[in-house]
Amino acid sequence: MKSPFVFTAGLVLLLAACSQPSEPIEIMAEQLHASTDRLTEVMVHDIFSPPVASRVYAYPSIAAYEIMALHNDSYRSLQGQVSGLEGIPKPSAESPVNYRLAAVIAHMDLGRRLIFSEEKVTDFRDSLYGVWEKRNPKEFEASRTYGLEVAEFIAAWMKGDNYDQTRTMSKFTVDTDDPSRWQPTPPSYMEGIEPHWNKIRPFVIDSAAQFKPSPPPPFDMKEGSDFYKEVKEVYDISNDITERGDTSEEVAIAQFWDCNPYVSVTRGHLMFATKKISPGAHWMGITKIACRDTGSDFDKTTYAYAKAAIAMADAFISCWDEKYRSNLIRPETLINEYIDDSWKPVLQTPPFPEYTSGHSVVSGAAAVALTDIFGEDFAFDDDTELKYGLPVRSFTSFRQAADEAAISRMYGGIHYRKAVEVGVKQGRDLGAFVIANLRMEEKAAPVAALSESQNK
Repeated sequence: MKSPFVFTAGLVLLLAACSQPSEPIEIMAEQLHASTDRLTEVMVHDIFSPPVASRVYAYPSIAAYEIMALHNDSYRSLQGQVSGLEGIPKPSAESPVNYRLAAVIAHMDLGRRLIFSEEKVTDFRDSLYGVWEKRNPKEFEASRTYGLEVAEFIAAWMKGDNYDQTRTMSKFTVDTDDPSRWQPTPPSYMEGIEPHWNKIRPFVIDSAAQFKPSPPPPFDMKEGSDFYKEVKEVYDISNDITERGDTSEEVAIAQFWDCNPYVSVTRGHLMFATKKISPGAHWMGITKIACRDTGSDFDKTTYAYAKAAIAMADAFISCWDEKYRSNLIRPETLINEYIDDSWKPVLQTPPFPEYTSGHSVVSGAAAVALTDIFGEDFAFDDDTELKYGLPVRSFTSFRQAADEAAISRMYGGIHYRKAVEVGVKQGRDLGAFVIANLRMEEKAAPVAALSESQNK
């Protein structure tokens, strides 16, 4: 039988431990970086298309931003600034909500809803929940309740963006009678992805066609025509690069910015996909680098992710609108038919029409958004692709990085010059419109659109 003294002493110690005040839950920018990184990892695993990936980044980023802006007077809500968004619910004044914690919880919950492998986000979330709950149960529960309430609110708004409707629309029909029209390419000959993405509700731009670019040169495979020159230029550049070997700078640039989640590898009778990030994922990685390099706190980091994600989401809507309007055939198809039937591009051709270059448009828009936040001459080392076996590349500005991302498509043999040059301008024009029409910083003066000379 245990001594009453031992029992009493143990009870006293237990009550003393329970009566000790809980520690405040400190949320830093790293928690938001980790949540965004987990979304990227899951999307790479699940093989999300680039347009869909941009949507996955946008809504969680907006949810986190809206909660943060409600608590920080230096930032303005996106209510009335992005299409259809109303003010988020507010917690009761008595509730001990930790706004930063609620923002991360909302980010994780919306991210979980938008991917396939939910358990990968759920496991990550639960590991954090355990730490937070142990540190301060009351603060955690209040913050979780509020974060999930906002996530539910943003999810209801998200439902109105036509995404679900596009899942039931017809597949893209290949026009085999018109030699200028896009055709599936080797090795997997996938059908055209997301042909109805222009029907997704934009965030800031007025419509998918608002930044409709100038058309590509008229299709004409006669030697000497403007279009033939574009095709031949891709072929000549590719041959020059491959003759100099895989160690050439152009090959390094092409591989660094490949960002094609659909790369297929054939071995014997087997075909499998290699894991790569999307263009949007690469630029969200650059956003993380910029935030870390500047020591940005949680609030500024939330702001940066939201602005970059919104610009890129609208850029994909704009670009995909043009892709399936012009429906232009890829270099690989024409070079094999008219010039060299054994030619292969440095990069694998992605499964959608050529014009304009998606990476060029999205990179142009992302670079404008990040320049608006971090400045024109922001030098950084881009280690985004390290985990995929590619070395660090250094840039003197976001604009330089966007220009390199754009030209990488020609080096890779998957785009013509006009798709690259017009594409990056399309993205920059769109990005300038987004930052001019999103007043996210309360004390900031309205941002003027880029001049025409800057867009060239």
